[in-house]
Amino acid sequence: MVRIRKSRREGNNLNKKKNNNQRDILKKWLPVFLWLAVIFSLSSIRQVKVSEFFLWDFVLKKIAHVGEYAILYALLFRATNGKWAHSYILTLAYALTDEFHQHFVPGRSANPLDLGFDSSGANISAYLIWKLKHVLQAKQKK
Repeated sequence: MVRIRKSRREGNNLNKKKNNNQRDILKKWLPVFLWLAVIFSLSSIRQVKVSEFFLWDFVLKKIAHVGEYAILYALLFRATNGKWAHSYILTLAYALTDEFHQHFVPGRSANPLDLGFDSSGANISAYLIWKLKHVLQAKQKK
């Protein structure tokens, strides 16, 4: 009887650990997938002029590209437990598929130049995370 009770307790502990692990995975990856959905939905919108002035239209759209992919990189960095290369490769892979997707959206086109802006967003995010880590480590040493 004692052995049965002990194994039931062990089974309950395993279930709790499994549930906690699933919650941790969900907490890390749900924001990533929600952000991917935001990017996908924005890419699905027909070409919209932000401004009648071409330069402003161009600049604002490219800032949006950089911002979208900077956020994506940061979310992926968090979800992959700080794996720099994995986060970067996943960010660029999604940027590539996003450009492919835009090729099929009426009024939009795939633009290889946008991949450069997307990777710039990932690079900026990676640099900011790296810098923030060093600043926090320096403060902890004091």
